Amino acid sequence: MSVLDDVIADLEAEGDQLRATVAALDADGWRTTTPAEGWDVATTVAHLLWTDEVAVLAAGALADDAGKQAWDAVVLTAIEDPTGFVDAEALRIGAASSDELLARWDAARPALVAALREHPDGQKLPWFGPPMSPTSMATARYMETWAHALDVYDAIGARPEVTDRIRHVAHIGVRTRNFAYANNGLEAPAEEFRVELTAPSGTLWTWGPEDAAQRVTGDAYEFCQLVTQRIHRDDTGLKAVGDDAEKWLTIAQAFAGPAGGGRDPR
Repeated sequence: MSVLDDVIADLEAEGDQLRATVAALDADGWRTTTPAEGWDVATTVAHLLWTDEVAVLAAGALADDAGKQAWDAVVLTAIEDPTGFVDAEALRIGAASSDELLARWDAARPALVAALREHPDGQKLPWFGPPMSPTSMATARYMETWAHALDVYDAIGARPEVTDRIRHVAHIGVRTRNFAYANNGLEAPAEEFRVELTAPSGTLWTWGPEDAAQRVTGDAYEFCQLVTQRIHRDDTGLKAVGDDAEKWLTIAQAFAGPAGGGRDPR
């Protein structure tokens, strides 16, 4: 199995788990407010399906003139409202019925998988930030699906299955260290950090040189919650050695865009 196939399999599994959860909700359940300000369950699903659809358009931008025009139209909309267009689309689409949302998501998910698998080797997909390879796009879609699913589970009081699939989130969280500093107007440290996280299975996941002076250790699930801003730093058991490592844990951000408000401490 290729790396792309591995990530896609995990993305599909995470999406299946969330879909089964929301499909069992009644009309009121779909309108349950989530911890994301101004969003309910329907808005969350709308955001996920819309981003899948847009990723498909991005994959088609290099195919022909029609594909490029479709992608350019999305980019122009984003330019008109760079900080608000994502929320606007989620709220607009989220006004639809649960049946409509599920049907649209059921179409978008396999369309995205097909687009990523069929994308020409060596070509990156255009995006709102730097272009991404199909594997990077699949990993980003996994991270977003997992993080927004947490909002839904929190809203309805469900307990999601925790699996080693979250390694994709942890990896993005580590790789985006310098982005988190820059996004907060700070200069990133020159030296690498050592990150050691214990996976749900008990496996130890590591990044960075073993002899690094700055270190982060702890539970992988809490780290993933932190870098997607689904938990406050004070509510984790993560350990930091070094001032720079501690600072990182207060600003960590695995997702693109402005720094979010995060979660208040419990």
